[in-house]
Amino acid sequence: MSLQLELHNEPLPLSAPFRISGYVFDAMPATVATLRDGDHVGRGEAAGVYYNDDRPEGMLATLESMRSRIEAGIDRATANALLPAGGARNALDCALWELDARRGGVPVWKLAGLDRVRPLLTTFTVGADDPQAMAERAAAFAGARALKLKLTGEAELDGARVRAVRRRCPDAWIGVDANQGYDADSLPELLPVLVAENVSLLEQPCRRGHEADLDGIERVLPFAADESILDLAELEARHHRFDVINIKLDKCGGLSEGLRMARRARELGKRVMVGNMAGSSLAMAPAFVLGQFCDVVDLDGPVFLKADRKPGVVYRDGYLDCPAEVWGSP
Repeated sequence: MSLQLELHNEPLPLSAPFRISGYVFDAMPATVATLRDGDHVGRGEAAGVYYNDDRPEGMLATLESMRSRIEAGIDRATANALLPAGGARNALDCALWELDARRGGVPVWKLAGLDRVRPLLTTFTVGADDPQAMAERAAAFAGARALKLKLTGEAELDGARVRAVRRRCPDAWIGVDANQGYDADSLPELLPVLVAENVSLLEQPCRRGHEADLDGIERVLPFAADESILDLAELEARHHRFDVINIKLDKCGGLSEGLRMARRARELGKRVMVGNMAGSSLAMAPAFVLGQFCDVVDLDGPVFLKADRKPGVVYRDGYLDCPAEVWGSP
């Protein structure tokens, strides 16, 4: 078996700057890998993990360095053994899933063990900003039933942000993402506000590598690990400090590892979340398959792009659906 590998990077500019704790983004560039086997084509898109300096230029170089090995013929198990977790493996793994689906004449979701797929309730993310601006932006998401608010680690200001959004969106499910902005001293100041405003999830309160900061702090609402748990090995090591595991294909290195993480998280008694590092519908589609196994879904990346791919995933009444023609079907 021989394959033809095509690689390129795409800029994927955002429609407006997007702010989180410590970063402001104007674009979320991505690497796209395409595998051809005669008439069969598989594609994968990955943005990498910016806080690990895992970026498209490096991902492209990594895959280019493996071109001869890939084109000689590679399967998902081999790709997962040869490449570490991260964006390069994600792009290759997802391309192999779609290629296998087209070779076998069955959709990826069936290969993943599902009997069917359903639309998923997804959060829509509100970047950190002035409290009133965030409230207006949250209310502008037509039909949104679930919101994720980005915080910056400033407890008083973050509390005001949460209160403002809750006033404008009294019935919405709300989660907040601190993006590593808090520590043992500042977090207790924020928690009472989150409880009072009926916030359902606190994502990544502490810095990666400083998970011990959470020891002794009562988890008065579910704490989710994002940056703290990248792959299956880190899930085994750090799950005890969290209630929810946010699996992202760019972090763990593809749908194959994502599915393994979801199964193991369930065995450990954790709830499972699927998230994204932004990206187009080509990145959301494999995550949509993983989302079928998850309790919380955060797959709104294309909403923030200047332009998405066509055909693309569909957002309607707060739900995400992925038509067959987007990715992963024969």
